[in-house]
Amino acid sequence: MRLLLDSNAYSAMVRGRSEITDRVRQAEEVLLSIVVMGELLFGFFNGSRLGENRQILDEFLRNPNVRVVTLTPLTAERFGEISTSLRRKGKPIPSNDIWIAAQAMETQADLLSSDPHFGAIDGLSWISFPAS
Repeated sequence: MRLLLDSNAYSAMVRGRSEITDRVRQAEEVLLSIVVMGELLFGFFNGSRLGENRQILDEFLRNPNVRVVTLTPLTAERFGEISTSLRRKGKPIPSNDIWIAAQAMETQADLLSSDPHFGAIDGLSWISFPAS
């Protein structure tokens, strides 16, 4: 199974939530969106533990089963399709989450997130977990 982590899933994993760490360990490949990295780094720079959080992220990224996923023209096309579909449904969600969903679909990964609005995206393989 290929798993793409949302920022809340990454944070839950770092905090040691067993249902998240178990899923990450079981995955054949763990993907981290460049968009999620941006969200995480924003939080790190605005927090009081920049060095510690950055070190944890860097260590995670050194794992050979972890890959950073960048944006491509196909990601942009999927972003446009998802955005249009959500607008027509009257269910807008944050733009960053549309990019993340587009990357999950492009890479054929299951998206692990506690954000319920991902359920409005047709064709997305989404694994939900309760927010803490």
